[in-house]
Amino acid sequence: MNRYMITREKIKGQEYLISALYDEKKHMIEVLPEAAGETSLLGNIYVGKVENIVTNLNAAFVKIAPDIRCYLPLSDVKNPVFTRKLSQTKALAAGDELLVQVSREALKTKDPAVTTNLTIAGTYAVLTSGNRKKSVSSKVKGEARERLVKLVEQTAGEYGVILRTNAAEASDETVLLELEVLSERYETMAEAAAHKNCYTLVYREEAGWLRHIRDLRKDDLEEIVTDDRGMFEDICSACRIHKQALTTGGSVPVPVDEVMTADGIRIRYYKDPALSLGALYSVRSELKNALSERVWLKSGAYLVIQPTEALTVVDVNTGKNVAKKEMQENFLRVNKEAAEEIARQLRLRNLSGMVLVDFINLTSKSAEEELLKTFRAALQKDPVPAQLIDMTALGLVEVTRKKIKRPLHEIFPDGLGF
Repeated sequence: MNRYMITREKIKGQEYLISALYDEKKHMIEVLPEAAGETSLLGNIYVGKVENIVTNLNAAFVKIAPDIRCYLPLSDVKNPVFTRKLSQTKALAAGDELLVQVSREALKTKDPAVTTNLTIAGTYAVLTSGNRKKSVSSKVKGEARERLVKLVEQTAGEYGVILRTNAAEASDETVLLELEVLSERYETMAEAAAHKNCYTLVYREEAGWLRHIRDLRKDDLEEIVTDDRGMFEDICSACRIHKQALTTGGSVPVPVDEVMTADGIRIRYYKDPALSLGALYSVRSELKNALSERVWLKSGAYLVIQPTEALTVVDVNTGKNVAKKEMQENFLRVNKEAAEEIARQLRLRNLSGMVLVDFINLTSKSAEEELLKTFRAALQKDPVPAQLIDMTALGLVEVTRKKIKRPLHEIFPDGLGF
């Protein structure tokens, strides 16, 4: 079972809030470093103003602030919510004001991206304004899927609903209650936005670490632990634990350090003065490894991961400690081990866009197919959409991963200083 840890670390004189998901062996799976005082635009909804339409890019540029220009693919413009419409003949025109949501952070020289498909997300469901279909996550199978399909078909409203993977473990009442809260939130926001000026922030997404917790699969999460009492209470509140449950005792209330959620997840306040939470979870060494170009595998082989401006290149090497004859017999095994680790590293480092992987050459077609099957299965564990495209004629495997947030190497471009 996985564990989620939140602590603070000082890196090169700057304080960072480090939120990270760990597996049962305390290996970091996913990490979200947030610099103190830094705010993210991701998920926020604004009254944006169309600056211009660029036909050859099939896109528009929309300003959400006088100094913030965003990229809006025209293919994303579905059921837009206008607050001011200038042209009655064009679907979208310069000067139009409409609601847009930031769907991708600014990446190096690229502007942030926005969409008119507004989403209000909860733990079990997502409301969408553009795509108005009622659906269930493709990861939910069997009887749970049948139950949720019937449930989502009962919902009403001028918006779409997607029931998330976590809904499979929740009762119908819990899911419907959250849908009611989300729909009220959406309708209140939409009504208020109609009277707002351009550049107004009409919906602020939750803090990154709270959003991270909300989006985790709850059926594979054992514990959330933090060494910050205020954050412990915020997590409990987000997990629908009443404030009264956070104290015990009679006339003199005593704060509790551990509670259980309805999903069976332990939320714990860590306060051991002898060993910091960051040290217990080896935060510094895990971050250092996640920024290293070379990743060693148990077999003695290793990966070389090189992000560039255009794409990320991953090379699988046999390693000097393994005899050539032995490797000839074990290429498939090593490649499959590498495929699992590459999928983990893409998620950990948040590497997105195009990824090219140069596996060790395989002479058998069936071995290649087995490798690709293993790689696809490993990529499906990633909550960010990642797709294996194909193996090229030169034996390179193409992967694409959706760009949403900045990769780790852009957050720490000059390393960690330790």
